[in-house]
Amino acid sequence: MTRQCTESASRRPNVLFIIADQLRADHLGFGGNGVVKTPHLDALAAKSIVFENATVANPTCMPNRASLMTGRWPSVHGTRCNGITLDPLTQTLPGSLAAGGYRTVGVGKLHHQNMGWEFEPHQAEEIRTTDPMMLDQGLGDARRQALPQGWDQWENREAHDQRFIGLPADYYGYQHVDLVIGHGDRPGGHYVHWARERGVDPETLGGPAHSPSQYVGWDQVYQTAIPAEVHPTSYVSEKAIEHLKDAAGQDQPFFMFVSFPDPHHPFSPPEGYADLYDPGDLPLPLGFDQDHSASPAHVRTMVQRRGQPNADPTMTWAATEEQYRHAAAAQYGLITMMDEHIGRILEELDRQGLAEDTIVVFTSDHGDLFGDHGLMLKHFVHYRAVTNVPLVVHVPGTPPLRTGALVSSADVAPTLLELTGSECYRGIQGRSLVPLLRGGTEQHREALLVEEEQPFGLEGLPGPVRMRTVITSEGRLTRYFGTDIAELYDHRADPGELLNRAGDPAFAGLEDRLLRTMLDEMANLADQGTAPTAAA
Repeated sequence: MTRQCTESASRRPNVLFIIADQLRADHLGFGGNGVVKTPHLDALAAKSIVFENATVANPTCMPNRASLMTGRWPSVHGTRCNGITLDPLTQTLPGSLAAGGYRTVGVGKLHHQNMGWEFEPHQAEEIRTTDPMMLDQGLGDARRQALPQGWDQWENREAHDQRFIGLPADYYGYQHVDLVIGHGDRPGGHYVHWARERGVDPETLGGPAHSPSQYVGWDQVYQTAIPAEVHPTSYVSEKAIEHLKDAAGQDQPFFMFVSFPDPHHPFSPPEGYADLYDPGDLPLPLGFDQDHSASPAHVRTMVQRRGQPNADPTMTWAATEEQYRHAAAAQYGLITMMDEHIGRILEELDRQGLAEDTIVVFTSDHGDLFGDHGLMLKHFVHYRAVTNVPLVVHVPGTPPLRTGALVSSADVAPTLLELTGSECYRGIQGRSLVPLLRGGTEQHREALLVEEEQPFGLEGLPGPVRMRTVITSEGRLTRYFGTDIAELYDHRADPGELLNRAGDPAFAGLEDRLLRTMLDEMANLADQGTAPTAAA
């Protein structure tokens, strides 16, 4: 006998799970942005439950995507930073649905395994200096993988460029995958072969070197030469629509994970979207010119070097007004393009007669500073722009609602397991959002923990970096373990987190309460995924 999260309905609902990459919650119309045009997502939000305080378990791609799929925090599922492949034996949301009879499909960027890139030379040197064992190829991991050679190479971009590689029939629970590897206008995976069939080779036409219009202030901002109809966003929507057509009229319910690789940098919209927004019309964001004298040393160093992007395009940095505006205009073009394609997918869902039987989820894997506090991108800071993501859940027949309840990305998996009547598994740490969806409560969590770990650091913050953040209605506390660095913000007096109060005697009570809460939350995340079988 299997244990289900709820009683089975006579017709189990389909699930259409749509996710963007590196999209903060307020870069959407329904998120309060008065500039960017997202009419289709706005229409979805208007008939759905919108979670205004949805917060990541980790503000990095691989860790939080794994948390969305497992309902567990990175310190427990093991993908604690980019570069650590998710254990293929782990229990996942699509795996549980597949075991219960669902047809499970992944379209777009999964990023459950490494994409093939290695550390930057300066990162590798720092890692060897601070932790010589980490990169020692002669050492094995604490947990041995009894799997065939190549088990962790299914998302290796270089291999996919050379030939079409179909993924296994049970890839983390997906029975079929149409794969995109990477971001921008030149990702890899199955997309590359689809584009080549249409007469476009992204390898020779994509990237800034072939751009008809590149912003000289940052090499991550340019118009792509890839036509809009052969853009990765178009590939994702085309494949999703094909699967919806296949699902129509079938008795088997489906779970479809539709993952757009945009609007993650590089910000490279195609013709027709590159000039939709005028950089000069964009207002400066929260705290762009704020006083950072009380901020951590690594943030002060970034601000002192304002206008100088890092050689490593993944690293946080401080932008000028011009750099911010050009990047935001390009990103808004990508967002509007993505919104149009999401509209096509939702239209097809309705055309095929599936809408009334389909739960629709829209979210992002993490945010982007995008000018807040004068900073760009992510990593090494936990401002709201990075940790707050859009989360929309549409359950047919459920009245629309906007809630300020504090919820986590890890809550999505148990929610969908319950709504589909699927088999649960031991060790899920997320909490089902169904009571909120049904209006039975307005409270979900009193506190929430955010994790971040990086094997390398940057000036002012030596690696390896181990950050923990606790968020409550009272405030936010971030500790950089292994250092004396801390951040403390009083959300009641300073909701924008413009003044770090850590160490201020006047806020000692708040800091003590949040520290105690952080310890409780960390203890609550101890792994309970394996049951004891005897007393001794």
